[in-house]
Amino acid sequence: MRTPRPAPLCRSWLFLEGANEDVLQRAPTSGADVLIHELEDFTPPALRPKARKLAADLYAAWREQGAVVAVRVNPLEQDGMDDLAAVMCGRPDIVALPKVAEPHHVVQLDEAVTRFERDYGIAEGSTALLPNIEFARGLVQTGAIAAASRRTIGCLMASEDLAADLGAERGTDGIELAYARQRFLVECRAANVVAVDCPYTWSDAAGVARDAIWGRRLGYGAKSLVDPAHAAIINGVLTPSEEELRQANRIVAAFEAARAQGLGRVEFDGSLLEVPTYSNAKRLIARGEALRAIDRSAQA
Repeated sequence: MRTPRPAPLCRSWLFLEGANEDVLQRAPTSGADVLIHELEDFTPPALRPKARKLAADLYAAWREQGAVVAVRVNPLEQDGMDDLAAVMCGRPDIVALPKVAEPHHVVQLDEAVTRFERDYGIAEGSTALLPNIEFARGLVQTGAIAAASRRTIGCLMASEDLAADLGAERGTDGIELAYARQRFLVECRAANVVAVDCPYTWSDAAGVARDAIWGRRLGYGAKSLVDPAHAAIINGVLTPSEEELRQANRIVAAFEAARAQGLGRVEFDGSLLEVPTYSNAKRLIARGEALRAIDRSAQA
């Protein structure tokens, strides 16, 4: 059994129809880092009992193939408690909660997960939480929501529900959510949790690549998705390329040489390199090395 990658190195977070056995069984072949058994919007209420019964065997199979195993339950005041009671036996790595608008929603989830960990003999505190931010009220409280539980490893921003709450008109360029995505990233970074960017909900490959590149430029290292075919594209965008690593190493070498000569900064390819640029280059190199180490381990 492979060791799942840590949350900061999870690039693609794939939502999957909770009761569609064919889609669920084939999910690991997508290459997505995190597979999310989606029991809310993608699973009609009549199919939720069937979806819950799949959890134990499904999660074991996903874990065996090296994926991080997640489940998105329904809001706790709806079907969420029934979801947890059924799926926690599968020991998901992450429990996601939709429509989180207040910190107390996360506190309630933490308490519920703790009870089920005890019931199923799971190490207490081992299940991580992923609040989903889908309303304006949640967006402006993302920092407080992220801090409401020590279990929270990240927050995920929805696209369709947030756009609907804002009364925004959706478009493939995503401009209507530009501020929300920037605000969300800042909030998550300040709270020191992973910021999972919203999904691109159209099918074209060029569009998802463009959207992921824009997110990467903002600072995102993770993106959710609803189409398995998008996983490889997102992973590619959010993995430093060989050329990017070469350039980062050149920046590090040039800056360190300047410092050895007592200089505070140095001109490099027309830009003045200062400490922040040097630090970013070192972080990119470390991320690239960590991702490649995981890939090598998976192929061994």
